[in-house]
Amino acid sequence: MKQVLLLDDNPAQLAIRELVLRKGGMESHVATNAASALAFLRSEPGQQKIGAVVTDHLMPGMDGVQFVRELRTFSPQIPVIVISGLAEAEEEYAGMNVMFRTKPCEPEDLITLVKSALDGAGSRKSA
Repeated sequence: MKQVLLLDDNPAQLAIRELVLRKGGMESHVATNAASALAFLRSEPGQQKIGAVVTDHLMPGMDGVQFVRELRTFSPQIPVIVISGLAEAEEEYAGMNVMFRTKPCEPEDLITLVKSALDGAGSRKSA
């Protein structure tokens, strides 16, 4: 099974999501900023290993919208799940082919959402 790339500038959020997904039987790779996430996704190991991305919206340097725009230039179909505490941010992702969820995202919901994205059977919510 492909891995999940978790992107968040908050190490506690990364650790919790990684633990939740591991308990759900999934492996993940973590990145604490968008630039390192994009570099990994462009690399051969990243292209071979990663099947879905879970990202935060608000991050320093490059926010989730900028990250997804850049990602879509070289990987238009990879499933992306954006998790944010700002419900109004969903409209910023219009037409970007992402699944948007507001915090808190319960562990069971995260597992189901990511498994569905990895299986390619996720009902994408085009925001």
